[in-house]
Amino acid sequence: MVAIPEGVSVEMSGRNITAKGPKGSVTKTFSAIVAIEKKDNEIVVKGSEKEKAYIGTVNSILSSMMRGVSEGFSKSLKILYAHFPVTLEVKGNKVLVKNFIGEKHPRKARIMGDSKVEAKGQNVVVSGPDKEAVGQTIANLKAAMKIRKKDPRVFQDGIYEAME
Repeated sequence: MVAIPEGVSVEMSGRNITAKGPKGSVTKTFSAIVAIEKKDNEIVVKGSEKEKAYIGTVNSILSSMMRGVSEGFSKSLKILYAHFPVTLEVKGNKVLVKNFIGEKHPRKARIMGDSKVEAKGQNVVVSGPDKEAVGQTIANLKAAMKIRKKDPRVFQDGIYEAME
């Protein structure tokens, strides 16, 4: 059972559930293993004892959807480098990583869903209403800045989560 906060509207059509709020909208599709119903200001997930783990997973995803469209998700990252100053440039749904370890061609990372990437100097903030999309965007940035064919103990350039 997941409570629907004030200012959030939930629409259900078949297996698709859409939550809309002040920070945006998130749509997820669930399998037919469990029954999902909207009652008053709550979403109730029902199933047999065998589906207990899946019911918990669905409740967690629905809870993240409600929190995301009302408050949003945000993660702070920091770019670290030793010799070559790295710059990030956002173009459409891609992030270009320029001058990484002195490379001539920029590396590319894809921005997922409605996530936003803001780069100011060495600080990068990834935010959005969908928790999965924000996490996948961060993973794409980290994968794009992976060091290959060099000793990672010496070349520690990359993007790391900021200590707050």
